[in-house]
Amino acid sequence: MSRGHAEEIAVDGETEPVTGRGVSNITSRRDKLTHEQLAALRELGVEWA
Repeated sequence: MSRGHAEEIAVDGETEPVTGRGVSNITSRRDKLTHEQLAALRELGVEWA
């Protein structure tokens, strides 16, 4: 996903845009994410979480 790309995802029934930049930021800071945040990403299908 390019940094400028935006993808719509549904969380708790609400649709939110997620950009490639947002994914890049999360990926680069994954060592600082809480267990709850990592669990939420796994539920969304993020393989590295």
